[in-house]
Amino acid sequence: MSKKFFITIVLALIFYAPESFAASTLNSEMTALVDSFLAEAKAADSSFNGFSAADGEELFRSERMHSKKGEERGCTTCHTKNPADSGKTPVGKVIEPISPAVNSERFTEVKHVNKWFKRNCKWVLERECTPAEKGNYITFMLSL
Repeated sequence: MSKKFFITIVLALIFYAPESFAASTLNSEMTALVDSFLAEAKAADSSFNGFSAADGEELFRSERMHSKKGEERGCTTCHTKNPADSGKTPVGKVIEPISPAVNSERFTEVKHVNKWFKRNCKWVLERECTPAEKGNYITFMLSL
């Protein structure tokens, strides 16, 4: 296989199938979870054609006004604008970096991932995240 052909294949995987590229860096249990998010997202929207790191970044960086608390909230409220940095909970407890590039424990345990998506999506969005949002978020974090 020529070097040029190999590079072309790698670039195609990254740009045209980001969900496959991201899933390949996960353990088997997490890959199965991401695959389930993909199946659920496709079932909910037949035009859905894969996760987007850009959409995941938009979710991570966006803020919204909480309807009852009247305060701006977003993922970066606790996790900071740089996923490679440690964050803090509203009560001051340290949160290890969310980026799996610097925290190898991130996105390794299905139970843990489901727990924190449920809790944090409700805290930020006042609802659970959709399967597409979860897949986009993980794809973004794996792209860093």
